[in-house]
Order: sequence, then C-alpha cells, then structure tokens
Amino acid sequence: MKYFLAILLFNVMTATAQEKLEVFFDFDKSEINAVATQKLIDWINHSEEIEVKKIYGFCDWKGTNPYNDTLSIKRVQSIYNFLKERNVKINDNYEIKGFGEDFEQSKVQSENRKVIVVFDQIKESKPKTAEAILLEELNQKIKTAKAGDTFKLKNIYFFNNSAKLVPKSKPILYELVCIMEDNPKLKIEIQGHICCQTIPGLYDVSIARARAIYVFLIQNKIDRKRISFKGYGITRPIHPIPEKSEEEENENRRVEIKIVEN
Repeated sequence: MKYFLAILLFNVMTATAQEKLEVFFDFDKSEINAVATQKLIDWINHSEEIEVKKIYGFCDWKGTNPYNDTLSIKRVQSIYNFLKERNVKINDNYEIKGFGEDFEQSKVQSENRKVIVVFDQIKESKPKTAEAILLEELNQKIKTAKAGDTFKLKNIYFFNNSAKLVPKSKPILYELVCIMEDNPKLKIEIQGHICCQTIPGLYDVSIARARAIYVFLIQNKIDRKRISFKGYGITRPIHPIPEKSEEEENENRRVEIKIVEN
C-alpha cells in the first residue's frame, strides 16, 4: 500500500509539471515552527504570482495509523490557513490530502514530518505587439479576400531610392510566405507605387521594389506561377500629387497585394 501511494504521489508531481514546496514540522506537532514560517514567507515574497493546487500532509511512522492520519490533516490545515491569511491564491478546485504514515518513508524521520504544497507559477499573458497584430490582420485579410481585392502590405520598408528591403520588413514577408504555403490555390500580383514625383518614370523604383518582394517569395520556395509583379509608379496615388504632407507621401509610397485567385 505504501509503495502504491508513493508511486501515485510521484506521478501527481511529475505528470502535471507543477512545482512543489516542502515544509517540515516538529515531532508530533501541527503548528508551523519558526524555520518553516520563514521558508513560507521567503517563498511568498520571492515568487511571482502563484496558485496553489494541492496541499499534502505526512507524518513519521511513530504512533497509530489513525493518529497520524489526523495529524497529517492538521498540518495541511495549518499551511492552508497560513497561505489564506497572506492572500496566496488557492485554486477553487484545490486538493488536500493527509497521507499519515502511508507513504515510502525516509530513513531520516525528520524528513517525513512535512507538508508538500503543489503550485503553479501564474504567467500573465503579454499584450500583443503591433507587429503581431499586423501579421494577424494580413492573414485574415488574405484568407477572406476575393479575386480582384487589393490591400496594402504594411510595415514594408526600403532603403531610400532603392529596391533593397530594410531588415525590419522581413516578419511581414515571412508571414506572406506562410500564407502562400497554407493556401496553395492563392495567386497574387505584387504592385509597387511611389510618391512625390510629378514627372512619370523619373527615378521610378516601383517595379524594382515589387520585383524584390517577388524574388523574396521565390527564394522561399513559392511557385513563380502563383505570383507576378508590376510597378505603377505615380499613376495610382491615394492622394493627389504633389502631396500636402509627409503622411500623404507615406500613404502613396506603398506596396500592395492584388488577389488574382483564391
């Protein structure tokens, strides 16, 4: 029976990947001694937010089984009260159990007079970054888009008057690769647009920039039959040229994706 309970306890501790704290008691006592009190306080003060899931009590082999069963439960209750008084979070479905002396006993009797607190470190979910939100938006837009739909690829940057991509553009492009892989029927046209020029064709890098994204997709194993590119220069501005502000220039200077087939 003791061997079975030892195996059961081991499985509870390891299979759930939860953490545990051991607190030791004086002989035949259920009150928390000074050493155990300090250990508990240090644990509470130096831990991130914690949630207690289980509290198990144990005794040494001295005394009768019924007596030790009762003593182990009293020790559990002492720990429970201590934690509640200090506002430690205890799960609504927490489990308490007194094993008494029915477990695999250590040869060192002081190690058997204990309570084990099983707990989780509560990790708060971090707010999504602006980049993560953009990636989700792109994914959703393309999945629900119909042939002919066009939308801007946000966070795509090039060096000044160049078709060379700035490294921080890579996340959105890798997301586009993933979307193309997840949607094998999807075909797109990459469209480049520039701003600020009143003379068509002058320093027009729109074709080269669209081609740079096209090449990026091919280098990442996207079938060239599914993608094409085209530069529109200043022929399709969002705002009239010359632009009235830097914001208007940025909105005219863009790369768009047109859904050809989905």
